[in-house]
Amino acid sequence: QVQLVESGGDLVQPGGSLRLSCAASGIIFSIYDMGWYRLAPGKQRELVAHVNIGGSTNYAESVKGRFTISRDNAKNTVYLQMNSLKPEDTAVYYCNVKPPRMKYWGKGTLVTVSS
Repeated sequence: QVQLVESGGDLVQPGGSLRLSCAASGIIFSIYDMGWYRLAPGKQRELVAHVNIGGSTNYAESVKGRFTISRDNAKNTVYLQMNSLKPEDTAVYYCNVKPPRMKYWGKGTLVTVSS
Protein backbone atom coordinates (compact mmCIF):
# COMPACT_ATOMS: atom_id res chain seq x y z
CA GLN A 1 0.00 0.00 0.00
CA VAL A 2 1.38 3.37 -1.04
CA GLN A 3 1.63 6.03 1.64
CA LEU A 4 2.83 9.60 1.24
CA VAL A 5 3.02 11.40 4.57
CA GLU A 6 3.61 15.13 4.58
CA SER A 7 4.87 17.09 7.58
CA GLY A 8 6.37 20.42 8.53
CA GLY A 9 3.47 22.79 7.98
CA ASP A 10 2.93 25.56 10.49
CA LEU A 11 1.79 29.13 11.07
CA VAL A 12 4.53 31.52 10.00
CA GLN A 13 4.83 35.26 9.55
CA PRO A 14 5.31 36.82 6.11
CA GLY A 15 8.96 36.62 5.16
CA GLY A 16 9.50 33.50 7.22
CA SER A 17 10.68 30.04 6.21
CA LEU A 18 9.49 26.47 6.51
CA ARG A 19 10.79 23.10 5.41
CA LEU A 20 8.25 20.49 4.40
CA SER A 21 9.00 16.78 4.25
CA CYS A 22 7.21 13.94 2.53
CA ALA A 23 8.03 10.36 3.44
CA ALA A 24 7.06 7.71 0.92
CA SER A 25 6.45 4.03 1.48
CA GLY A 26 5.07 1.24 -0.66
CA ILE A 27 6.64 2.50 -3.88
CA ILE A 28 10.05 2.30 -5.49
CA PHE A 29 10.65 5.94 -4.76
CA SER A 30 13.74 6.38 -6.90
CA ILE A 31 11.99 5.63 -10.19
CA TYR A 32 9.37 8.36 -9.84
CA ASP A 33 9.41 12.04 -10.61
CA MET A 34 8.07 13.71 -7.47
CA GLY A 35 6.11 16.89 -7.01
CA TRP A 36 4.84 19.22 -4.35
CA TYR A 37 1.32 20.46 -4.92
CA ARG A 38 -0.83 22.91 -2.98
CA LEU A 39 -4.52 23.57 -2.54
CA ALA A 40 -5.54 27.02 -1.42
CA PRO A 41 -9.08 28.02 -0.41
CA GLY A 42 -11.21 28.72 -3.45
CA LYS A 43 -8.53 27.56 -5.89
CA GLN A 44 -7.65 24.43 -7.79
CA ARG A 45 -4.75 22.27 -6.70
CA GLU A 46 -1.58 23.39 -8.43
CA LEU A 47 1.87 21.94 -8.96
CA VAL A 48 4.37 24.07 -7.05
CA ALA A 49 7.62 22.26 -7.75
CA HIS A 50 8.86 18.96 -9.05
CA VAL A 51 12.10 17.00 -9.14
CA ASN A 52 12.75 14.27 -11.65
CA ILE A 53 14.59 11.02 -11.09
CA GLY A 54 17.83 12.65 -12.20
CA GLY A 55 17.47 15.50 -9.73
CA SER A 56 16.48 18.23 -12.16
CA THR A 57 13.94 20.65 -10.77
CA ASN A 58 11.23 22.93 -12.02
CA TYR A 59 9.04 25.51 -10.27
CA ALA A 60 5.84 27.43 -10.70
CA GLU A 61 6.53 31.06 -11.54
CA SER A 62 4.89 32.17 -8.30
CA VAL A 63 7.51 30.39 -6.16
CA LYS A 64 10.58 30.52 -8.35
CA GLY A 65 13.56 31.86 -6.42
CA ARG A 66 11.87 31.31 -3.06
CA PHE A 67 11.20 27.55 -2.91
CA THR A 68 13.64 24.68 -3.35
CA ILE A 69 12.64 21.07 -3.88
CA SER A 70 15.04 18.22 -3.19
CA ARG A 71 14.92 14.48 -2.73
CA ASP A 72 16.80 11.86 -0.74
CA ASN A 73 16.31 8.48 -2.39
CA ALA A 74 18.04 6.69 0.47
CA LYS A 75 15.35 7.99 2.83
CA ASN A 76 12.45 7.82 0.35
CA THR A 77 11.79 11.46 1.16
CA VAL A 78 11.18 14.63 -0.80
CA TYR A 79 11.58 18.08 0.73
CA LEU A 80 10.36 21.58 0.03
CA GLN A 81 12.34 24.45 1.48
CA MET A 82 10.17 27.56 1.46
CA ASN A 83 11.71 30.97 2.05
CA SER A 84 10.35 34.51 1.89
CA LEU A 85 6.85 33.19 2.47
CA LYS A 86 3.90 35.32 1.45
CA PRO A 87 0.26 35.25 2.59
CA GLU A 88 -0.68 33.89 -0.85
CA ASP A 89 1.41 30.80 -0.10
CA THR A 90 -1.19 29.79 2.48
CA ALA A 91 -2.49 26.37 1.46
CA VAL A 92 -2.49 22.68 2.23
CA TYR A 93 0.66 21.22 0.68
CA TYR A 94 0.76 17.68 -0.71
CA CYS A 95 3.37 15.54 -2.34
CA ASN A 96 2.65 13.04 -5.09
CA VAL A 97 4.34 11.50 -8.04
CA LYS A 98 4.32 13.48 -11.24
CA PRO A 99 1.93 13.21 -12.93
CA PRO A 100 -0.11 12.67 -9.78
CA ARG A 101 -2.03 9.49 -9.08
CA MET A 102 -5.39 9.81 -7.35
CA LYS A 103 -4.82 6.95 -4.93
CA TYR A 104 -1.53 8.40 -3.73
CA TRP A 105 -2.85 11.65 -2.26
CA GLY A 106 -2.13 11.92 1.46
CA LYS A 107 -3.60 14.24 4.06
CA GLY A 108 -1.24 17.09 3.30
CA THR A 109 0.28 19.60 5.68
CA LEU A 110 -1.17 23.05 6.33
CA VAL A 111 0.96 26.13 5.78
CA THR A 112 -0.49 29.40 7.02
CA VAL A 113 1.35 32.64 6.33
CA SER A 114 -0.08 35.44 8.42
CA SER A 115 0.97 38.20 10.77
